[in-house]
Amino acid sequence: MPRRIAIEIDGVLAETAPDFPGATENFWESLKEIEPGAVSRLARMVAERRWEIIFLTNRPPSAGATTQIQSQRWLEGKGFALPSVYDAAGSRGSIAVALDLDLVIDARPENCVDVVENSDARTILVWRQANQSLPVEARRPEIDTVKSAGECLDMLAAAQEADSREPGFLARVKRLFGLEKAKA
Repeated sequence: MPRRIAIEIDGVLAETAPDFPGATENFWESLKEIEPGAVSRLARMVAERRWEIIFLTNRPPSAGATTQIQSQRWLEGKGFALPSVYDAAGSRGSIAVALDLDLVIDARPENCVDVVENSDARTILVWRQANQSLPVEARRPEIDTVKSAGECLDMLAAAQEADSREPGFLARVKRLFGLEKAKA
């Protein structure tokens, strides 16, 4: 079964732009990677595990290439060859349904809530702030919270390496997160 995963670029992999200078040529290619090496580690994991990844973003246009092209170049420059990028405004839950996603990784609680309320996909929220600051609506069993992209990748690797007697990647992820018990 394919492992269909969507990952938000901003806040998960790339620093978010506090002041967006729309006139800057190819601005989105200039952002720093939050955790150096996370994108190349993800690329290796995708190749080894045969995951299907789509990167999501909702960036305003800047001067130069399209937001999609700038985002693809940024990911390639960080070590992810041939990235699929979808510049998506609107409901992440609708996107999860339309793309038949198993998992959505995002840094915005409202996007994770939208996914779990409007699709069958699971979510991982990359929340770098104090746990006390996590909005109440995002504190639900279908939303797993991690402190970093690295921790998220560790969690995904552990889920895949878990007991393979239970069919399907999603079932293993659910078991890892305590939503289903392992079969004896």
